[in-house]
Amino acid sequence: MISLLFAMGKNRVIGKDNTLPWHLPKDLTFFKELTTSESIIMGRKTFESMNGPLPKRENIVLTTRQEFAHDNCKVIHSIDEIKEMDQVNPEKEWFVIGGEEIFKQVLDFADRIYMTYIDEVFEGDTFFPVFDGTEWNVTKKEKGKKDEKNIYDYYFIQYDRKKS
Repeated sequence: MISLLFAMGKNRVIGKDNTLPWHLPKDLTFFKELTTSESIIMGRKTFESMNGPLPKRENIVLTTRQEFAHDNCKVIHSIDEIKEMDQVNPEKEWFVIGGEEIFKQVLDFADRIYMTYIDEVFEGDTFFPVFDGTEWNVTKKEKGKKDEKNIYDYYFIQYDRKKS
């Protein structure tokens, strides 16, 4: 199963200057709970923004740069390799965590979306692509708790692709 995992502002912003334009600790906790002991797939720029691989996860970096290597990461060079990994191990959940270009390419064949929707407009330079809601069912929606550390209204929303 291929799942997209991201947080997004109401104007579809997912990043600015290769970082998150908000601080939302509950979203980071949600991310950690979902991905610990799992495989995460990201583009090179997303990987570089994290200052190294995330612990207790298989880190897979997708890049067209053939010379790119990192000791603690698996490196792949095409979107087709994501499809192949899923075909070889379809029971496994593969978490695609960014960035914009990878989301654009994987959205058409992803099985699930985990979105933290932040009800706020942010300045940014990276956006999640518009997707056709008719192909998806909202299977979970939970309002996050707003407090002094999580200062925005936000929702954890899970979409599952409709079976054809």
